[in-house]
Amino acid sequence: MTTLETAPASAPLFGPARVPSLVLLDSERQPCEVWTRVMGYHRPVASFNIGKKGEHKERRFFREVRCALA
Repeated sequence: MTTLETAPASAPLFGPARVPSLVLLDSERQPCEVWTRVMGYHRPVASFNIGKKGEHKERRFFREVRCALA
């Protein structure tokens, strides 16, 4: 059963409060297939062996910061 919820009438007309949210039961969900690039090839993580899956979980993600121009 999929339900669609909306904000109450007292909520503002614009903004995130008026965006309907979709609620799914766990039985309605399906697994998401995660792909990653290894040695120049894109492969699904589900096809990795135990060692490669461990390496994938230990990866560190970083975010680059823009340089301030003087």
